[in-house]
Amino acid sequence: MGEGTDEETREETPRVRRRGRTALLIATAAVLGLVGGTCAGYLIQADREPTELPSLSQPVVAQAKGAGPEPLSAAQDRRVKTDGDLRKLLIKRPKGTQEAEYVAGDKGWMGIADYAEEYNRPAGAFGDLVGAEFRRAAATGWTVGAYSVEVRLIQYRQEEKLGASDAAADGRYWANTKSGTHVWAIPGTGDGMAYVHTKPDAKPGYVPVYGAEAHAWRGDIAMEIWIYDTKPIPKAKIMDLAERQMERL
Repeated sequence: MGEGTDEETREETPRVRRRGRTALLIATAAVLGLVGGTCAGYLIQADREPTELPSLSQPVVAQAKGAGPEPLSAAQDRRVKTDGDLRKLLIKRPKGTQEAEYVAGDKGWMGIADYAEEYNRPAGAFGDLVGAEFRRAAATGWTVGAYSVEVRLIQYRQEEKLGASDAAADGRYWANTKSGTHVWAIPGTGDGMAYVHTKPDAKPGYVPVYGAEAHAWRGDIAMEIWIYDTKPIPKAKIMDLAERQMERL
């Protein structure tokens, strides 16, 4: 029975595969070869002459001789124009017209409070103008009978925001909210637009009033033009004013 037990025990015991000596020798040789190659590399590098590093100094550039370029004239340097008297950039009042009885601001100038008062909610508009980096504004206007025009140039500091383009975009947005509006692009202005509202603003007890407007910008200045009349306003009127005003900027 003892022999039968031993045979049964050998059959039931699982065989463990031993790691062969050949695999062990190959692994040992690989490790020795890696170590030996690393040592040889260090020895070869130690025997070499040190490589000279490139110079950190830069070549001297010869300074140009002669007089520098002539400064731009006021006509060429737009910054000279826009930093001067902003009122001089306004379109001139046409002959045969009368100066408007009321133009916002004082002597052609509009401060931030004056401009904010032109909105339905002046307090909120004032805060928005501060955030938009409002700098100053200039305005002019004229009348011929019931026909009246007001032109405004609003300048922004534009240190962190593009106030002029944003203002023109706001003007275009609100102009498009009115029904019965015809729209045309103002040539040479990129995204400048002119609008003619064919439906009058009619209130009980008042004469119906038609309107037209234009919104565009150039550099740090936004342009607004408003026309009012008791009869429909032709496209040519608003387009002519908008084009001539933008030519002055």
